[in-house]
Amino acid sequence: MCGFVGFISNHLSQPNDHEQNGMTYRTQLITHRGPDDDGFYTDDRVQFGFRRLSIIDLEGGHQPLAYDDGRYFMIYNGEVYNYVELREQLEAEGYEFQTDSDSEVIIASYAAKKEEAVKDLRGMFAFVIWDKVEQTIFAARDPFGIKPFYYMETDEGTFFASEKKSLLAGEANDDLSQAALQYYLTYQFVPEPYTMSKKIHRLEPGHYFTKKADGSMSVHPYWQPEFRAAPKTIDTAKKQIRDAMRDSVSVHMRSDVPVGAFLSSGIDSTAIVALAKELNPNIETFTVGFEREGYSEIDVAKDTAEQLNVNNTHTVITPEAFVNELPKIIWHMDDPVADPAAIPLYFVAKEASKHVKVVLSGEGADELFGGYNIYREPLALNWFKNIPDFGRRLLKETAQRLPETTKGRNYVIRGCTPLEERYIGNAFMFDEQEKQFLYKGFLPQTHFTDVTSNLYERVKDNKDIERMQYVDLHTWLRGDILVKADRMTMAHSLELRVPFLDKPVFDVASSIPEDLKTGNKTTKYALREAMRDIVPDSVLYNKKLGFPVPIRVWLRNELYDWARQVIADSQVDEWINKSYVYKLLEDHRHQKRDNSRKLWTILVFMLWHQMYVEKTIDTRAFQVEMTNSPY
Repeated sequence: MCGFVGFISNHLSQPNDHEQNGMTYRTQLITHRGPDDDGFYTDDRVQFGFRRLSIIDLEGGHQPLAYDDGRYFMIYNGEVYNYVELREQLEAEGYEFQTDSDSEVIIASYAAKKEEAVKDLRGMFAFVIWDKVEQTIFAARDPFGIKPFYYMETDEGTFFASEKKSLLAGEANDDLSQAALQYYLTYQFVPEPYTMSKKIHRLEPGHYFTKKADGSMSVHPYWQPEFRAAPKTIDTAKKQIRDAMRDSVSVHMRSDVPVGAFLSSGIDSTAIVALAKELNPNIETFTVGFEREGYSEIDVAKDTAEQLNVNNTHTVITPEAFVNELPKIIWHMDDPVADPAAIPLYFVAKEASKHVKVVLSGEGADELFGGYNIYREPLALNWFKNIPDFGRRLLKETAQRLPETTKGRNYVIRGCTPLEERYIGNAFMFDEQEKQFLYKGFLPQTHFTDVTSNLYERVKDNKDIERMQYVDLHTWLRGDILVKADRMTMAHSLELRVPFLDKPVFDVASSIPEDLKTGNKTTKYALREAMRDIVPDSVLYNKKLGFPVPIRVWLRNELYDWARQVIADSQVDEWINKSYVYKLLEDHRHQKRDNSRKLWTILVFMLWHQMYVEKTIDTRAFQVEMTNSPY
């Protein structure tokens, strides 16, 4: 796990050192991604900067990595888990290797197959390869978007980096994207490929780009998820899931340094730990919780750890520690992500980094196996399809005129609303009507469904649950879940691996029929049954909390004054109607309604704005403070 920065010039220049274009500083900004080593490469067209977190081939994996007598140079962030098998194939074809790293396998694969090589890679990755002979840059990102990839095109050339802060290079984000902010206020994150900066974009998962030194960038997809459910019995599904997950956990355990695992109260992380224990009986596990009752998974996780006979280390978060670390958390995110679960993830990663250098985690299970309760909604709303279109319109209009507290009102409204309009992913903060009161930069021609309309079109013939999963894979998973997973672990120089997000696992999950996902009045039915006799019975159908955060309670009590101060201090009047925000806060405090998630979305944006736009929060300490790790 590492971090990189690079630049390809549109014009020939005299070879210079890496001070050109501030490459040293841009690379230093991501030292947290790789405290073990740094490296630079410069010629008359490109500049590469690299920070390394040593996981595989501790002695021989230095980057930028040269190959084929210096024809190719590569910078790479991630892990390719099938590198052993790929290396054997390449050696049989006559390719030679100087290291034992997975990095050299990638660059050798590219030398052998060019663009087609990326289709063979199994893992998480973002990399850039410079071919000096062809004068071409080739860059790619993994299929699910586990690893980040930012780029910025300028008159001088194209910059690319693992984190957006390296492209800003200390400058203010002074070209704030109105559309991105408008989407953020609905989604609680900025959906890809957008960022809060008009000039900076993200290479989407499952895509690569090529760029000739004197030409334009060309972006292409190499993999897209497809759901193709096939009839099968629960016994067949169980075997396929078990086999795929055992294999995935096995390859995800490949490491030359200690591997641990996060452990919550749910089946996802417990399944990972149980399968990992089959390979390493001494695996360390880590859990986090809050002092407030009902907002901690520590007791359940400790009980699970005891039943699995593994050691568990837990951390308790106080409101004071929460507020103190929040600016640093937002700095690491690059763009605002208003998922409160990022905070406990930050703290559990901080603790884990004192013990191990790699952790396994359960991200992706819900999206692949049908784990969200909202996926059961189509079954509950199915009967509305028997009502003619005009009848549904009339019902919806009638329900909308009823008081918000009327029982069944929202059920009728959702049942009479097409899936494409009512479901955009797991988070929905502000609708278009409310954003017109809140957001002064509101763009009438920009609608939140702009993000999902093409996605729905691609899967128009699929079942509703599959369509929802597809939307989540392209929005919620890559824009929220994996962003916070990468940034919060990398903040502590900790590599996070996600065995559920593995192409062979997806192949199995995508073939599971609807009744084996949300059947038997539960979620992830097939996965739960596959893990029977592997995980403790107490966890099998346990309701997952997912590292819950008591912001609903805190914003009425401990954090109320803090929230008012953030609103007052932030210079966002150009964009945000503060009087409306104060009203949300007061209504929440007096329990007129639960506005906690909406408030959190605004507060996170305000703190981000102070940090990246106003530059009123000093972030220099964040750039050098490192976790006290034994590695």
